[in-house]
Amino acid sequence: MTTISRVFGLLRDTVIAVYFGAGTGADAFFVAFKIPNYLRRIFGEGAFSQAFVPVLNEVRSKQGEEEAHRLVNHVTGSLGMILFAVTVVGVIAAPILIMLFAPGFIGKGEKFALSVDMLRITFPYIFFISLTALAGGVLNTYGRFGVPAFTPVLLNVAIILSAIFLSPLLHEPITALAWGVLIAGVIQLLFQIPFLLQIRMLPRPKPDWQYAGVKRIIMLMIPALFAVSISQINLMVDLLLASFLQEGSISWLYYSDRIMEFPLGVFGVALATVILPDLSRQHAEGNAQDFSRVLDWALRWGVLITLPATLGLVLLSGPVLTTIFQYGAFTPRHMSMTTLSLITYSIGLSGHVLIKILASGYFSRQDTKTPVKVGVVAIISNIVLCLLFVVPLKHAGLALATSLAAYVNSGLLFYFLLKKQAYHIQQGWGAYLCRVAGACLIMGTVLFFYVPQVETWLGWGVYARILHLTAWVTLSVFIYVATLWLSGLRPRHMTVAGH
Repeated sequence: MTTISRVFGLLRDTVIAVYFGAGTGADAFFVAFKIPNYLRRIFGEGAFSQAFVPVLNEVRSKQGEEEAHRLVNHVTGSLGMILFAVTVVGVIAAPILIMLFAPGFIGKGEKFALSVDMLRITFPYIFFISLTALAGGVLNTYGRFGVPAFTPVLLNVAIILSAIFLSPLLHEPITALAWGVLIAGVIQLLFQIPFLLQIRMLPRPKPDWQYAGVKRIIMLMIPALFAVSISQINLMVDLLLASFLQEGSISWLYYSDRIMEFPLGVFGVALATVILPDLSRQHAEGNAQDFSRVLDWALRWGVLITLPATLGLVLLSGPVLTTIFQYGAFTPRHMSMTTLSLITYSIGLSGHVLIKILASGYFSRQDTKTPVKVGVVAIISNIVLCLLFVVPLKHAGLALATSLAAYVNSGLLFYFLLKKQAYHIQQGWGAYLCRVAGACLIMGTVLFFYVPQVETWLGWGVYARILHLTAWVTLSVFIYVATLWLSGLRPRHMTVAGH
C-alpha cells in the first residue's frame, strides 16, 4: 500500500512539473505546502505517533480494550483542541511564517503574496491530517497497516485532479494545488471512519488533560517533537537558504527530494511503521533478545534495499528525471539542475532510512531524550555543512549537507543503542555486507558503462523513455538479486528467525 501511495506521489509531482514547471508559482506553492507538511510530520505521523502507539499498546495489553478506547477518546479530544488552536494561529500569521521559512521571498511582491495566499489555504490541512494520523496509529496498533498506508493516495489524487480540472477555472491557476491539499485533508480523515468502526475504536472526543495516558503521551511527545523532526528541520534549513538562491532552486530541491523520498517512503517509513508496535510489545514484555532480533531484521532489510537504491538513483538520475518530469513547463535546464540535487540527496538515502528504523528502537522503549541529544548534533552539523557548501555548490550543496547530516544522526543513534545495550548486533553481518557490496558493485558497473547518455534520452518520446527506464531498472534488480543468490543469500536469511 505504501508503494501504491508513492507511485501516485510521483504521478502527482509529474503533473505539477508538466503544468507549472519550476518557476515563481511552483516555488511559492512548495513553500506553502512544505510548512503544514512539516508540521504534519511532527504533530501527526512523527512525534505524536511515536509517543501514542507505545502507550496505547501498553494500555491495551495491561488494562484491556475498554481502557484503550477511553485513552483514544481523551487523546482525540485533547489533540483536537491543540490542532485547532495551531490552525487558527497559522492562518492568521501566514505572512510571518513565510518570512520565517522563506526570508528570501521578502521584497519579491508577487511571490511573497502568492505564498501567503496559498499558505492560508493549505494550513488547515495540519488539523485534518494529524487526526488522520491518530486514526492510523490506532489501526496500526490493531494490525490494520493497509488503510493508513493507502490514505496518502487520496492526497495525491486530489492534487492531480485539482491541477487538471480546477486550475483552468481559477484566476491564479497554481492556487488549485493549494485547494487540492485542503480537500484531501478532509477526505483522508473521513476515509478512516469505517475502518475504526470495524474494530470498535471510533473516538468520541473528550478532552482530559489530567488523564494519566494523555499526560504520559504529552511527556513523551515533547522531546519527541524535536527528535523525529530532525530531518524535517534540516530540509527547512535547505528551504530557508534556497529562498535566497536563483529562482527555481526551491522547486529543483523539491523535485529531487521527492524522487529520493520514493524508496525512503516505500521501505524506510514502512519498516519503521511495522516494527514500532512489535518493538513496543517486546519491550513491554521484557523480551530483550526478540527486541534485538526484530531491530536487526529491519536494519538488514534497510541495508539490502537502500544501498542499491542509492547507487541506482545516482547513476540513473538523469534518465529518471527526464522520464518522469521533463515535459511541458519543465525544461531541460530544470532537469539538469534537479539532477545535481538528486545525486547529492541520494547519497544520504541510507542514512535517512536508518534514522527511521533506529528511532523506532528508542521510541518503543519510550526513550525520547537520547534522540533529542543526537538531533541537536545533527542539526548543528547540517547548518555548518550548508554554510560550507551553499556558495560553491548552490542548491546541490544544500542537498549534500542534508545527506551528510543524516549519517551523523543515524551513526549516533546506532552508537547509543549499543552503548545502552538495548540492541545487540546479531551474527553474520560481515558476510552479509560483503554480499550486498559485491552485488552493488556488479550492478553499478553495468549501469555506468552501458546506460545511454541523457542527451539520447531527451531525443526519445515519453513511451520510449518509460520503456527504456523500466528495462534498465528491471535489469538492475535482476543483476542485484541474481548476484545475491549466487553469493548464497536466500529468502530464509531475511526473516526475523533467519539469523
